[in-house]
Amino acid sequence: MPLYNTSSSAAASDTSLNATLPEGIEYVLYPAGICARACAFALDTVIQWSVIFAGIIVTEIFNGKLGTWFLLLTIFVVDWFYHFCWEIFGSGASPGKRLLGLRVVQNNGEPVSASASFLRNLLRFADTYLFLYLIASMCIALSPGFRRIGDWVAGTLVVWTSASVNRARAVNLSALSGDQTILPVVPDRPLTYEEKKAVLQFAARFPLLGKDRAREIAGLWTKGIDCKGMSADIYILSVARNYHGE
Repeated sequence: MPLYNTSSSAAASDTSLNATLPEGIEYVLYPAGICARACAFALDTVIQWSVIFAGIIVTEIFNGKLGTWFLLLTIFVVDWFYHFCWEIFGSGASPGKRLLGLRVVQNNGEPVSASASFLRNLLRFADTYLFLYLIASMCIALSPGFRRIGDWVAGTLVVWTSASVNRARAVNLSALSGDQTILPVVPDRPLTYEEKKAVLQFAARFPLLGKDRAREIAGLWTKGIDCKGMSADIYILSVARNYHGE
C-alpha cells in the first residue's frame, strides 16, 4: 500500500501548481486565493480613487472645459491603464498586490508579457459585468489556480511571490503544530522518489496551508496508514524530517 493516497480527490486538495520553463526547469507556483486577491484589489481601488479625487480638485481649479476634459482623461487612464502599467513596469505587481506579496505571471511562471497583461485587464469588463465582481469571484473560487476570465484568456496567474513564500517557510514547524515536537520518523517501508518528493513538498508548503488545511490534505494522503499515534499532518512532517537533506 502506498504511503500516500494520490487520487484525484487528494490532488484537488492541494492548490499549488507545477510549472516548467522552456529551459526544462521545474518548480512550484502558489496561486493566490480569492481573499488575498480581494484585499489587494481593495487597496488598489483606494489608490485609484485617491488619484481620481486629486483630479476632481484639479478640475475645480481649472473651471470650464479644460478641467472637465482633464477629469475625464484622468478617470479613463486610471480605470483602463492603472493595473496594466504596474504589471508591466512594476514586475507584475500593482501597489496592492505588492503589499500582499502577490504578482501576476504567465501560466509557466515567466514574467507577464505586455500583450497578456493588456488582454487580462481588457477583460475586466467581463469579470465585472455583474455587481461586486460576482462573475470574477465565482471563477476564482471554482477554477484551478484561482483564475478569473481575464486570466484564462490571457494565460496568466496571480501567485504569491518567492519572498512571501520563503517568509512562510521560515516559520518554525513545531510552533505551527501546537506543542508537539517534529522528530524524524522512518516509514514502514522505503519510499519511492516521487513519494519522497511529495513528502518534502508537503513540509515546504505546510506553513502556507495552515494547520487545519494541512491536516485535511494529510488525512486524504494517509488513508489506511498507521500514523503511529500522531495526527496525519504531524506524521508526514516527521517523515519529511527523516528524509530532509538526502
